[in-house]
Amino acid sequence: QVQLVESGGGLVQAGGSLRLSCAASGRTFSIDTMGWFRQAPGKEREFAAATDWRGDSKYYADSVKGRFTISRDNAKNLVYLQMNSLKPEDTAVYYCAADLVGRTRGSRYSQHWAYGYWGQGTQVTVSS
Repeated sequence: QVQLVESGGGLVQAGGSLRLSCAASGRTFSIDTMGWFRQAPGKEREFAAATDWRGDSKYYADSVKGRFTISRDNAKNLVYLQMNSLKPEDTAVYYCAADLVGRTRGSRYSQHWAYGYWGQGTQVTVSS
């Protein structure tokens, strides 16, 4: 079992920045991949970014590439999502997710069903 808690969401003007944090606890030694997803009202949950837990691989959705950066601090069991040049269409609840069994391998890091653990989400609102 892994518990995930997101923080750092809020209201920001278009063009601004926010940094989301995800604190992991429990069986963190079993983490294979960590991901960030987002869900806007009336829309499906969509992939934003992912990172493996022990290597250097990072993945981004085309919609955030060049603006968002995912990073991690293994010693503190933290994953971050630095979001720059925010747009109103980035408004959503952002969720942190963890895969402990390697289900995300083989390019499945963008599939929400591949992650077994989820945080409660943090709201990001970008005003125009």
